[in-house]
Amino acid sequence: MISIPHKAKQFLVLLIKLLIVGGAFYFIYNQLAHNDKLDWQKFITVFRKNQSVLGIGFILLLSVLNRYFEILKWQNLARFIHEISVGEATKQVLAALTAGIFTPNGVGEYAGKALYYPKSEAKKVVFLNLICNGIQMVLTVIFGVFGLLYFNAKHEVITAQTVAILFGVFIVLFVILFSLKKFKIKGFSIEKLLHKINEIPKSIHQKNIILGICRYLVFSHQYYFLFLAFDVHLPYFMLISTIAVVYFLASSLPTFQFLDFAVKGSVAIYFFGILGVNEWIVVFISTLMWFLNVVLPVILGSYYVLNFKTKTAK
Repeated sequence: MISIPHKAKQFLVLLIKLLIVGGAFYFIYNQLAHNDKLDWQKFITVFRKNQSVLGIGFILLLSVLNRYFEILKWQNLARFIHEISVGEATKQVLAALTAGIFTPNGVGEYAGKALYYPKSEAKKVVFLNLICNGIQMVLTVIFGVFGLLYFNAKHEVITAQTVAILFGVFIVLFVILFSLKKFKIKGFSIEKLLHKINEIPKSIHQKNIILGICRYLVFSHQYYFLFLAFDVHLPYFMLISTIAVVYFLASSLPTFQFLDFAVKGSVAIYFFGILGVNEWIVVFISTLMWFLNVVLPVILGSYYVLNFKTKTAK
């Protein structure tokens, strides 16, 4: 193998760090500066009308709690390898978020966290991150399905017959999946995956689920309170179920973190349009959610990326 000089390796690592941070900031700027659907004049008018220090502080607090619950989730799961502090978990989560912002479905996040551990533990880290994100996806699906059923009962988007067919197909696929759990593809099987999941103590799984629910409730209600701030006054269950539907359907689509608000925004425009909410309000709230829950953490994560030091293998 060709040996890379130490100085050259340091320069290469620095270059990669700068590319990650520079790329992240470029994509953020590009989306905010060139989105012709953002009517800043209307936003400023509504903001001046409803501005409140307590209100702004409350919305920012929800953003902090959203990311804090994600940090606690990772700290909890990382215990399976070894104990880490909240500070260390914060560093790993925010740096990984920054690394994953312009990769499909945040794939770069997996590699970002793995870099904080020795190579011998890389597979475990990737698997634990899969569990961390997986529970959030499962909760999004569960809440989303109930939200879709409630929304559809009030505003029929799909017929009852179609709903029955979809549930029938889902049940059939579920039965087939578990009847073939021993079937292997390149050495992997559902049975092996379940065995790996069961190796993690139940107490860790239980805490992961509780923290996942807390995080879901925080960001869904942040969305809800932003609608109230923009003078959208719909019944609570109607509004919260529509938010659940938007997150469910948007999360099902392959996308990039930096395009997250665009995907959620396009889905939200359709469903909130049925409820009579103005398109510009939906676009602005989707953009604000993206800014508060992705952009701000990425800015903080950039610091950790630039100060990252590689782990030596054990």
